Amino acid sequence: MKSPLAAALVLTLLAASGAQAVEQKKKPHPAPAAKAQAGKPAAKGKPVAAAKAKPRPADPKTAQAKPADPKAAPPAAKPPASAPAVPDAAKAAVGAVAVGGAAAAVAVAAQPQAPLTRDEAIKRAEASLNSSPVMTADFVQIGGDGRRAEGKLYVHKVGRMRFEYAQPATMEVVSDGVQVAVRDRKLNTQDLYFINQTPLKFLLNEKIDLQKDVKLVDVVIDDAGASISIEDKATFGGTSKIKLIFDSKTFLLKQWQVSDPQGYETLVSLFNVDRSSAPDANLFKIDKGSLLDFH
Repeated sequence: MKSPLAAALVLTLLAASGAQAVEQKKKPHPAPAAKAQAGKPAAKGKPVAAAKAKPRPADPKTAQAKPADPKAAPPAAKPPASAPAVPDAAKAAVGAVAVGGAAAAVAVAAQPQAPLTRDEAIKRAEASLNSSPVMTADFVQIGGDGRRAEGKLYVHKVGRMRFEYAQPATMEVVSDGVQVAVRDRKLNTQDLYFINQTPLKFLLNEKIDLQKDVKLVDVVIDDAGASISIEDKATFGGTSKIKLIFDSKTFLLKQWQVSDPQGYETLVSLFNVDRSSAPDANLFKIDKGSLLDFH
C-alpha cells in the first residue's frame, strides 16, 4: 500500500444531601392549645413532656417558665412574607462552609473564574501532556470522506504509539520510537515511514514544549475548552496543520484534527482515557524489514 493514501493515513492518525429517603413516623402529640379547645384550662393542663406521668397540681410559675416540648413543636416556622428569599448562590456558599469548614470558600465560590490567557492555556496544555508517559484510550476517527472508524490507542513515551482499529477496518499504525509501520491485516502488507515525517510526533517526546517543538498558529479559549492550532512543515508530502482540543475542566487532550497537505481533514476523539497503566511493550514491536521499505 505504498501510496498517498497510506501517507495520508499516517499524517492524520499519529498524535497521542439530599435528606434521608425514609422519615420515621411519629405519633402526634396534642399541643397545649388543643387541650384548651377540648375544655381543659391551659393553666391546669399537664406539661407535654410528662403526658404519660400521673396527674399532679399544676404550678403556674412552672407552666409559664417551661417551654413546650420540642417534639410537640411544629416543623420549622416559615420566614415572614417580608423576608427576602435566599439566593441559590448563597445556599451553595453556606454548603461550602459546612463541608470545607472555611469561610474563605464562600468568597472563592462567589467570584467568577477569570478566563485563561493564551500563555496560561499553553502552560496547562503542556502540563497535561507531560503528566504521564503512558496512556490507553478508546478512539473514534472521522475521516475527510465522512467514514467512521474506531479502535484502541496505546502510548508509551518516548516515541511509542499504536492505533489498533476494530473490525471491519483492517489497519494498524505502530510506532516504535524510530519508525512508523502502517499495516493492513487483510492484505498482509506493511509500509514504513520515518517518525520525523509524521505529524504529532512531538506528542511522543519525553517532555513537550509547544512553544519550542512546533510553530504555534492560534490559541482559542471558550466554554468548550481550549484549542491550540499548530503547523508542521516537515511532514511527508508537505505542510500539515494540527489542532489539539483540550477539555475545559480537566484540560486533558480529548480530540485532535489534522489537515494534511492535500487539505483532507481527519478528526480523532478520545474516550475512556487511562493514564496510569503502562501498555504491554510487545504492542510497539515492528518487523523492520529492508530500508528500501521506507518512504
